[in-house]
Amino acid sequence: MNNPSLLPPAIEPADLLWRDGVPESQQFGDVYFSRDDGLEETRYVFLQHNRLAERFANVEPGQAFVVAESGFGTGLNFLATWQQWRASNPPRGAVLHFVSVERFPLTASDLAKAHQLWPELAELASTLQSSYPALVQGCHRLVLDGGQVRLTLFFGDALDGWQQLNFQADAWFLDGFAPALNPDLWVDDVVEAVRRHSRPGTTVATFTAVGRVRRALMAAGFAMQKVPGFGRKRDMLAGTFRPDPAQSTASGGHPAAVTLIGAGIAGCLLARNLAERGINVTVVDAGNGPATAASGNRQGALYVKLGVEHNDQTRLALSALQFAQRCYRPYKDQGWHPCGVLQLADNEREQERQAKFLQRNHYPESLTRPVSAAEASQLAGIPLQSPGLWFPASGWLYPAEVCRQALEHPAIQCRFDVAVKRIERQADHWRLVTAEGWQHQTQALVLCGGHLSGQLLPEGLHSRFKTIRGQVTLLEENTLSAPNTVICGSRYLNPACQGQSLTGATFDLHDDTPSLSASSQQENLKALETMLPGILKQPADQFGALSGRVGFRCTTHDYQPVAGKVVTGQAATDDTAGGLYLLTGLGSKGLAYAPLLAEHLADCLTNQPRALPAPLQFRIRPERCVTPADH
Repeated sequence: MNNPSLLPPAIEPADLLWRDGVPESQQFGDVYFSRDDGLEETRYVFLQHNRLAERFANVEPGQAFVVAESGFGTGLNFLATWQQWRASNPPRGAVLHFVSVERFPLTASDLAKAHQLWPELAELASTLQSSYPALVQGCHRLVLDGGQVRLTLFFGDALDGWQQLNFQADAWFLDGFAPALNPDLWVDDVVEAVRRHSRPGTTVATFTAVGRVRRALMAAGFAMQKVPGFGRKRDMLAGTFRPDPAQSTASGGHPAAVTLIGAGIAGCLLARNLAERGINVTVVDAGNGPATAASGNRQGALYVKLGVEHNDQTRLALSALQFAQRCYRPYKDQGWHPCGVLQLADNEREQERQAKFLQRNHYPESLTRPVSAAEASQLAGIPLQSPGLWFPASGWLYPAEVCRQALEHPAIQCRFDVAVKRIERQADHWRLVTAEGWQHQTQALVLCGGHLSGQLLPEGLHSRFKTIRGQVTLLEENTLSAPNTVICGSRYLNPACQGQSLTGATFDLHDDTPSLSASSQQENLKALETMLPGILKQPADQFGALSGRVGFRCTTHDYQPVAGKVVTGQAATDDTAGGLYLLTGLGSKGLAYAPLLAEHLADCLTNQPRALPAPLQFRIRPERCVTPADH
């Protein structure tokens, strides 16, 4: 491929021509919105003919309203819809989901330039711009307005998006360029996808009045009519989905309350996510507060190792990293420190791997870029001998502080110092039996207990989880040259915090020793010295007793996380496990994976549009790791 910018995961951006401040697509030779008044056109065509003002006003507490759109473009339709949603003063826990596909997304600078045309949308536009994803293929979930608005953007072909995304729309904006100029957006397969993602009563509006579009929608079950168009346009189409009753399927509801076992980073972020959607949450943990187990380290690095091949494993890691970077922004300087991460090529094998990675992939520099040893040294503020990859939006986290803040919500009740011995299925609920004699019943239960999750599975289920001991070492600031950034390689080293830097961690697969080990401390020091020669101000074997911490990671047989509903029967539709869910197996990348997997699991529990496309949902399904014991 001659153009490196077309290598995965990069996606070709919109090629714009600006005329009198209005963007036109060079790819399709058409404007993105009416030259007369683009905002009024959106309000008339899409908001008015989907009756959104009236329908938003009648949304109930905890309800999700889903708008789907073909062609995100400048985001004008989304911004206008968001403004209308705010004006309706939605009740507690109500969520506006906006799902959109875009084959040629605008660059961040073009997006900002287009938004200057609508001063009344400036606040919303600025918020969108600050969260707008890097231009890489696939699905991006943006959480806005404290969770009241969720934008799911799919960068890629529309048909791929509709095939991979999991949602049911309440209203459709069939936008995009005119059918004559962009026929691929109006093919029968796309109209069939619109039908499949609609429920009885779903409305649709489109600026076009082309006969073949109207006939295709009618054939798909939409009752369509021509209505007057906007401005100089004579006609447009609007309609309602009226399927054959035999073909309609009932959409499920969601539990009023959920119980989580485990108050690590995954459990705390999931609790907060559900609470913001109007769900009452009970968090149960054996510790005396949040983050007392694997999430209890004073510092944790936010990073993933992106694969050389851009496969589903890499897509999941990349999606998780981007979502986590956005998720932690509200905690800046209160648990989250976005100082950047250097992934060093500190040995020959890693140098070869990174060379292949750069040859086969093209990432926007806002995500990662290669740096020489000299530039790495400048970024880190200490002499480095190796080149590497620079991740400017990453950094380090104080997990316990983030967990504490996440649990500060009136809909979350915490029960600490409570060790759950077992769970039992009783009729339509689960019963928790604890060592202290406290009992608790819940309709929906999520096991977020890290390496202990498998032990709590009900009788008759077998899990394939693995426990890996990890010991970290705390070094006094005067014993080393502490960097300004996180440095990762065979070990990781964090910037100094309160006079200490954390390094580690060991990877002890067959060791369940909970106490600190002197040999593990030496292992960390020697590995650090190998990765960063001269970093220590004295030889590793001259250090006396050091402080540190032991934690136990939970991973799976294929080293991919688990998030979803536990299915115990032989058929995928079997529901004998009731509302039992798993969120575990995050391994050493819990800080990166927890936010996105919590978002996805909250989507599942509330029956809302999924943050993950189908291939990535399949990758993290619990059935890989939890099976009936006789299998």
